[in-house]
Amino acid sequence: MSDSPDAQPADTSTTISGGGRTPIRIFDTTLRDGEQSPGASLNHHEKMEIARQLEALGVDVIEAGFPITSQGDFDAVGAIGKELGRATVAGLSRCVPRDIDRAGEALQGANNPRIHVFCATSRIHREHKLKKAFEEIVKLSVDSVKRARQFVDDVEFSPEDGSRTELNYLVDVTAAVIEAGATTINIPDTVGYAVPEEYGHIFSYVREKLPQIDRDGIYLSSHCHNDLGLAVANSLAAIAGGARQVECTINGIGERAGNASLEELVMALRTRADYYDKYETHIVTNKIYPISRMVSNLTGLQVQRNKAIVGENAFAHEAGIHQDGMLKNRNTYEIMDPTAIGVPESKLVLGKHSGRHALGERITELGYSLDGEALDKVYDSFKALADKKKDVYDEDIEAILDEQLETGRRLWELVRFQVTSGTGVIATSTVVLRDSSGTEMTDASAGDGPIDACYSAIQRITGVKVTLEDYQTRAITGGKDAQGEATVQVRHHDRKVRGRGLSTDIIEAAVKAYLAAINRIKTTEERKVNATMMNGETRSGKAAQP
Repeated sequence: MSDSPDAQPADTSTTISGGGRTPIRIFDTTLRDGEQSPGASLNHHEKMEIARQLEALGVDVIEAGFPITSQGDFDAVGAIGKELGRATVAGLSRCVPRDIDRAGEALQGANNPRIHVFCATSRIHREHKLKKAFEEIVKLSVDSVKRARQFVDDVEFSPEDGSRTELNYLVDVTAAVIEAGATTINIPDTVGYAVPEEYGHIFSYVREKLPQIDRDGIYLSSHCHNDLGLAVANSLAAIAGGARQVECTINGIGERAGNASLEELVMALRTRADYYDKYETHIVTNKIYPISRMVSNLTGLQVQRNKAIVGENAFAHEAGIHQDGMLKNRNTYEIMDPTAIGVPESKLVLGKHSGRHALGERITELGYSLDGEALDKVYDSFKALADKKKDVYDEDIEAILDEQLETGRRLWELVRFQVTSGTGVIATSTVVLRDSSGTEMTDASAGDGPIDACYSAIQRITGVKVTLEDYQTRAITGGKDAQGEATVQVRHHDRKVRGRGLSTDIIEAAVKAYLAAINRIKTTEERKVNATMMNGETRSGKAAQP
C-alpha cells in the first residue's frame, strides 16, 4: 500500500481524463460474450436499453451480437448500429464467408460499423479443433479480413487462444492481417490461462517485432477471461505492454468464469491514477452502478455481495475498528468515494400520491430511458403497486422497469388464477390467460403444490411443453408488504429460457415468471417462422422488388 497522498480519493469527478494521456478504448461485449453466460438470455427490448446505457456510460465499442447465430442477434446488431450515434457497433464473425456476409448485412446502415472476425491460432486449436496447418490458417484469416473490408472500413481480427499461440506465429498472423486491412488486432486470453507478466510481454513483443503497429495507428486489444481470477490483472498488464483497447463486460459476466469486469478495470485506472497516470478512458464513472444493477436484473445474474466495486458489501463496514476509522476519516478504509460510481447517497421513496413527473425523473436517475408509451405502462404498474404497499422504493421501480423490458410483446397474459392447497390436500389450480387477440382461455390442473398446479395449467392452455430446471424467489425490498421476485429457467427442446415475475403475492410472481418464459419461447418460434417465410419469398423473387 502506498503512503502517497496521491493514492487517496481526492475528488469525486466522474470521468477518467487528463491532459496528454493515452486514451484507452473500452470495448464492451456484455451483449455478446456476456449473454453467452448460462441463463443470461436477453430479448430485443432489453438489448436495446442496455446498448443505450452503454453509450451513455462512455463505452467506445459495443459488440452487439453474433449475427449468424440467430435472427435475434442479427436484428439486435442492426437496430443498435442504426440507433447509436457515437459508439462503434461491432458484429462478431468466424472466418467463414457466410458469417462475414451475415455480419455485413446486419451492419448495413449502421453509423459506426465494425466487423470482428476471429480464427484459432494456438497449437492445440490448430491440431484438435481446426485440423489445419498454420499456413492455411494465415490464408483463411487474410481472406476473411479482406472479405470483411468489402462491407466496412473498420475490421478487428482476433487470433483465438492468442495467449497460448507461439509468439513467432502470433507475429506472422498479425503482420498478415494488418497487411490485409485489419485496423484492430485483439490478442485474447480465451481460456483464462495467462498470468499478468506473461500476457503483458506478449503485447510488448508483438509491438517490438511489428513497428507498423505504432506507425500506422493499429490498435492492439486485450480480451481476458477470468478462469484463474486474473482477467482484470491481465488486462492492466496488457495496457502496460501496449494494448490501447480493452474488451470487458459489465459485472464481469461471460463464458465460464466470465470476462474482465469493466467496472473493476476502469476504477483501477481511476483510483490508482498515481500509478496509471499515462492513461485515460471516456467512461462516465457515476453511471457504473446504475448499469450494473440494470444488467444484473435483466440477465438474472445476481452480483455477489462481495463483488469489487458494485457488490452490496463493497462500501459496507461492519467491524468496529473499521467503523471508528470511517467516522474519523473515510480514507482510512475506503479508497473510493461510492458516489463516484453512482451509488445513491439516499433513496427516494415514492407513494400512491406521487405524480408521473416525479416517477419519470427517478427513472432517468436510475439509468433508464423510456418514451411516452413505455412510461405510461410503467406508471400504471407503479400506481397498481402503490395501492398495495405504502412506500415504493428504488428497487421496486427497477423491478417494474425490468419486467416491462423483459416482457416485450406479450403473446399470453395472466388474467387471474386461483389455487387450492393445504396439508393432506391435492393442490389444484384454475388459470385464465388472454392471448394476443384478446381471447380468454381457462384450464385447471392438479400438481405437487400450488405452483406446480399453475404451471401444468399454463402448459395445457399454451400448448408449450417445458421442463422446469431452476426456480428461485427473493424479496425485492424489506417489510411484510415487499414485492416478491420469482425467476425460473426452463428447457424447451435443446434451449434454456429464463423468465421473471414480480408481485406482492409470491405465487402470482411465480406464475408470471413461468408465463414470461413461455412468451419468450413462443416469440422466438414466431420470429423463426417469419424469417423462414421471408427467406423463401426472397429466393423465389417475391421480395426482391423495392
